[in-house]
Amino acid sequence: MTLDDLLAKYDRRVPRYTSYPTAPHFMAMAEDAPYRAWLAQLESGTKLSLYLHVPFCASLCLFCGCNTTVARQDQPLRGYTQTLLQEIDLIADAIGQRLPVAHVHWGGGTPTVLPPDCMVAISDKLRSRFAFEADTEIAVEVDPRQLSDGALDAIRTMGVRRASLGVQDFDPVVQKAIGREQSFETTASCASRLRSVGVTSLNLDLIYGLPHQTTESVAETADTALVIEPDRIAVFGYAHVPWMKKHQSLIPEAALPGPAARFAQREVAEQVIGHAGYQAIGLDHFARPEDQMAIAARTAGLRRNFQGYTTDDAPVLIGLGASSIGSLPQGYIQNETSVPKWRDAIRNGKLPVARGVGLTPEDRLRRDVIEQLMCHFTVNVPDVATAHGFNPDVLNSATPGLEDLARDGLVRMRNGTIDVTREGRAFVRAVAATFDTYLQAGATRHAAAI
Repeated sequence: MTLDDLLAKYDRRVPRYTSYPTAPHFMAMAEDAPYRAWLAQLESGTKLSLYLHVPFCASLCLFCGCNTTVARQDQPLRGYTQTLLQEIDLIADAIGQRLPVAHVHWGGGTPTVLPPDCMVAISDKLRSRFAFEADTEIAVEVDPRQLSDGALDAIRTMGVRRASLGVQDFDPVVQKAIGREQSFETTASCASRLRSVGVTSLNLDLIYGLPHQTTESVAETADTALVIEPDRIAVFGYAHVPWMKKHQSLIPEAALPGPAARFAQREVAEQVIGHAGYQAIGLDHFARPEDQMAIAARTAGLRRNFQGYTTDDAPVLIGLGASSIGSLPQGYIQNETSVPKWRDAIRNGKLPVARGVGLTPEDRLRRDVIEQLMCHFTVNVPDVATAHGFNPDVLNSATPGLEDLARDGLVRMRNGTIDVTREGRAFVRAVAATFDTYLQAGATRHAAAI
């Protein structure tokens, strides 16, 4: 089967599988009582991971698929901070004990758009309500165009050790088309400044599939990014979903590369980065061989959550801020997406939950299988089923899809083990989808697989 045939068959709209069930299958929750009960049931000593969502940016990039809006004045940012401080108290009170924190991730939007004293106040509140250890990892997402000296000082004060810099593409033509003009000099200077205040690990985010990109321009962007000597690089495929993100309709669809061109761009980025000595991690990450993520990938310790691939093994992720998603042993919780609704719930003393889903034993089994495929490209189905107390036959619904994938050379199956082939790795989301009993054929709520 040719590449064009494979793309026509398997480059369909499937989830990124940062959770299972995936977010579109969460159900509306009218009350916060279930979430309160889940939090109260956490055992003493349970490690937490905290995700803080800041839904504000100084400007809106046309490719963006995040929940964010433009804020040009301090007032909404300070108001958001005060509400976030209240939410932290509500969550800590519901837990009822001071649990240890393994990881804190500031995402957005652009977290550093907050006034520096607000960032520090949030950090101080977290430390007062939860137990931080010497090795607690604190990470922040940064727009290199917007990193003020004050934000840099706040990052130092907060003890941030990992930062992720949005790059996307260095080609001026592409940058103009996506509404994000950012020079290499600006990016390199930002990286240097972050390192000067104690940030020891830098990640660069690149995107392929953008308007006017070519394999040559993507290769050049990857080469240029390597000059900064990042510890990790993520290379994501642009998700064009204008029916969900209206501003994406301003991107000229005629300038978007087709499936074959997207595939070629992905391949050339992997070749350039791999040639520089970085280890490929899962579907779209790369890391230096000595980096903790590369080590985790080699030792079966890699995990996947709403931020993508991670070394974070905390069993509980608490989402804070509008639209944030949390993961607990009992299920998933998502906050109100609307900032006013999120704020009003908190002001009324309620946890600002909007949607969620409780996990069944079979959900946990399928989640484990999918995560192993996404992280390691292999899974022994009988072993995983037995570990979850199931007969492997419960997963037989995946068999027809897997047999089709095997005939096309994308997976190999032997004695219950599924191995994704080298040719199949770009299609791993389609492999994972065979185990997804929630996914509806033809659903348009997801991005294309490649």
